[in-house]
Amino acid sequence: MIRLLLADDEAMIRAGIRAILASDPELDVVAEAADGREAVDLAISHHPDVALLDIRMPRLDGLAAAAEIGRAAPEVAVVMLTTFGEDDYIAKALDVGASGFLLKSGDPRELIAGVHAVADGAAYLSPKVARRVITQFAGGRMARGAAARDRIGGLTEREREVLALVGAGLSNAEIARRLHIVEGTVKAYVSTILTRLDVRNRVQAAIVAHEAGLVA
Repeated sequence: MIRLLLADDEAMIRAGIRAILASDPELDVVAEAADGREAVDLAISHHPDVALLDIRMPRLDGLAAAAEIGRAAPEVAVVMLTTFGEDDYIAKALDVGASGFLLKSGDPRELIAGVHAVADGAAYLSPKVARRVITQFAGGRMARGAAARDRIGGLTEREREVLALVGAGLSNAEIARRLHIVEGTVKAYVSTILTRLDVRNRVQAAIVAHEAGLVA
C-alpha cells in the first residue's frame, strides 16, 4: 500500500480527491489536513509515503509546508496540487523540493499515475506543467547547457548513465531493470548524484540531465 497525506483547506475538494484515490486499491489516505501547519505535523507523526499538498492554504501555504516537510521528514515525497498553472508556482514548487506538480483540473488518471510515480522514486509533472517547464527552459539553452556539462564533469560514467535515465523519467525500479542491478544500488547512485550536482530532488537532476545533453 502507498500511504498518503492529503492537505487542502476545502473539505469538498479533499473529499473529491480522496474519492479518486480510493478507486485505486493500492492507495490509502492515512491522514488529512485543512492547512499547511497541520500538514507538516501530520507528515511528521504519520510518515506517509507521499504528501499531496494544495498550494494555497491558511496558516502555512503548500510551498512553505513542502519546505518544512523536506527538512523534518525528507523520506516523504511531496506532490503539489493546484488550480493554478503560473510559472512562478511551478518554479517555486521545484525549488522547495517537490517531486510532482499536478493541476486539479487535470485528468483524474494523472493524479493516480503521479502518486504511483513519485512513490516509486520518480518525478511527475502533469502534461500541461511539463510543457510550461520545457518552454521556460528553452530560452538560453546553450549557456545553461555549458554550465550543466561542467556540473556533470565530476560524475563517473555509471553515475552519468543513471542520471540520463533519471532525466528520461525512469523510476528506481525501472533503472535497476535497465542496468541489471539491484534497486538499492540505484538509490545509492541517485543519492550520490543529487549531492554532487547540489540539487534537492530528481526533478532538478532531470533538468540538469536534459541541459547537459544526456537525454535525447
